[in-house]
Amino acid sequence: MVKEARLEELDSGLAPVTDGWFVVNVRDAAWETNDQLGAMCAFEGERAPFADLGINLRVLRPGGRGLYHAESTQEDFLVLAGQCLLLVEGEERPLTAWDFVHCPPGTEHAFVATADGPCIIIMAGAPRSASAGTTFAYPRSELALRHGVGVETDTRSSREAQSQLGIPTWRYRRPGDWNALPWA
Repeated sequence: MVKEARLEELDSGLAPVTDGWFVVNVRDAAWETNDQLGAMCAFEGERAPFADLGINLRVLRPGGRGLYHAESTQEDFLVLAGQCLLLVEGEERPLTAWDFVHCPPGTEHAFVATADGPCIIIMAGAPRSASAGTTFAYPRSELALRHGVGVETDTRSSREAQSQLGIPTWRYRRPGDWNALPWA
């Protein structure tokens, strides 16, 4: 029998601190924000990371973006609201609500919000824990550089990639536009 996980209140909402099953509403869950990358509800807690599948909800504000990268595991994405531009393997693809993106291992990709409102994407892939064995690559790409999501020098370190782009670290806090989001 699998026990229910214990959730604890962080500054930005509830996060699991023990393994097990749980239910949490997006508006009550812990959120992290990054002034350049947007906001994220990761669902898994730092003290209770998921073992097999990482899943998070991302909010990209107008002009918001993610780093152009590739992972050694599959990733999948579903745009729930808004619009964005998918940069994938050197190509651009505009996306709108209900577009699904499948990236097999090694697929280079990033998202850039393109509308006046937020772009909300559910993302599934490797869990956040470093012990999961997932490797990352942040390749130099002219397309990614043109959109402000690429590195000048190839790296396998997310810290190095974020440093190259001057991206601050994630902080546990709700997004500043919280009341404008659909679940608030």
